[in-house]
Amino acid sequence: MRRSAARWAVGAAVAALVATGCGGGDGGGVTDGSGVLSASWTDPQNPLEPANTNEVQGGKVLDMIFRGLKKYNPRTAAAENVIADSIETTDQRTFRIRLKDGWTFGNGEKVTSASFIDAWNYAALVTNKQINASFFRYIEGYDKVHPESGNPVARKLSGLTRQDDLNFTVELDQKFSTWPDTLGYAAFMPLPRVFFTDHAAWLRKPVGNGPYRVESYTKGQGMQLRAWDGYKGDDAAVNGGVDLKVYTDSNTAYTDLQAGNLDLVDDVPAAQLKNVRADLDGRYLNTPAGIIQTLAFPLYDKAWSGEDSEKLRQGISMAINRKQITRKIFQNTRIPARDWTSPVLGAEGGFDDTLCGRVCEYDPARARQLVKEGGGLPGGSMRITYNADSGSHRDWVDAVCNSINNALGKDDACVGDPVGTFADFRNQIVGRQMRNPFRAGWQMDYPLIQNFLQPLYYTGASSNDAHFSDPRFDRLIDRANAESDRAKAVDTFKEAERILPQQVPAIALWYQNGSAGWSQRLSRVALNPFSVPVFSQIKVG
Repeated sequence: MRRSAARWAVGAAVAALVATGCGGGDGGGVTDGSGVLSASWTDPQNPLEPANTNEVQGGKVLDMIFRGLKKYNPRTAAAENVIADSIETTDQRTFRIRLKDGWTFGNGEKVTSASFIDAWNYAALVTNKQINASFFRYIEGYDKVHPESGNPVARKLSGLTRQDDLNFTVELDQKFSTWPDTLGYAAFMPLPRVFFTDHAAWLRKPVGNGPYRVESYTKGQGMQLRAWDGYKGDDAAVNGGVDLKVYTDSNTAYTDLQAGNLDLVDDVPAAQLKNVRADLDGRYLNTPAGIIQTLAFPLYDKAWSGEDSEKLRQGISMAINRKQITRKIFQNTRIPARDWTSPVLGAEGGFDDTLCGRVCEYDPARARQLVKEGGGLPGGSMRITYNADSGSHRDWVDAVCNSINNALGKDDACVGDPVGTFADFRNQIVGRQMRNPFRAGWQMDYPLIQNFLQPLYYTGASSNDAHFSDPRFDRLIDRANAESDRAKAVDTFKEAERILPQQVPAIALWYQNGSAGWSQRLSRVALNPFSVPVFSQIKVG
């Protein structure tokens, strides 16, 4: 059930993103499309606990091995019921959830209301240290299981009540009209009992309820997933499985694709964009996606959060020539950012290409003035930290630094600072070890303007890597969440977003399209609005 009060927020501007490959090849003797494909991948930051994964590579796997109350349509991004038979409310605060019968996990255990309640209680409990715990903050009792400091005084969320195996209720601590549309996000997935009774074994080989099962995983090498014939959903895998292969350089993955050693790459390196269509004989997609790239500041460091520091951050933003970089480095496969959301939301969903204003305009003279008024670059120079295991980052980081150097009239004002792997990079961010701006960005979890704002900039939120805190921003987000009127909710979210160009906790750089290239063995290749391949619908052979 999608209540009319919640329906408004889904981005109607998301277009269908389907393309058909050339086919060809013998697929290892398989000609009915059911062979196994290989795809590039990067090791996730953490083990694949649903509530402890908030980055793309881990999320990619969770989307393959789990299904929750809802899922997001791979073409429209609409939140659609999966295990939920209905989600009903009369007051936008108490939600009555009824599950469909017959769903099971890969080990044969039934998916019941307890599968959700136990998983959500685990995710919220502060001692379990789950990154996505804050997604449960609106459920009654969260402050008891996840206090801001000290030990919890309860171990279960008081707002979760089981009626029977197929029915439970959720009581929120305030109105949240669009809450049902968040329930396709991985943090809300159900968990089998083995997750709790033999946690170590589950981490070695996760058991889910999605179209694929994990066959094996070797960190640093790859993961083998195979189609699960016990899957109950209507999007069962048409192929036999996916072998995810770990690459520390996307250029190497692209070379392997050209050589026939890999079937699918969903991160085409910037250096290859000029020739990719010719290289792959047209087997290439570049489509709009709910992704924005940013540069975040470590606001926990006094060097970046002192008096007048907002002027310093504004000045650096205005020293970046977004139009030139997106044209020359990305061959116009990126769009210069004008706000902190994404065009896929559409104007009705909250996208506003005027919101950033002058702060997102290239203006060298004004940039120099603001940097000076903001106290100058800390120590006279800055470094931009990024993970080196993606061939896509070095080129644009160097280009951003060149732009800043030119604007400020100083050859060594900015330089790139690579970190070896994505996991190490993320660990440094989570450990608050950054002392300079760092590569950031956001791939939407669900298609709501709220998702581009609250997880990243609300005080203490799960992905607030800048550690930004503004009481007025928080109040406006809370007010918008409680608003059931579509236009008023969007306007209030936008009012909160207008604080960002004033404070600039992160510089909005550009909106990123999803891209993919594939081998002749594949057909029916598509990217969803989150830029992730729709693996279950790819045919092999």
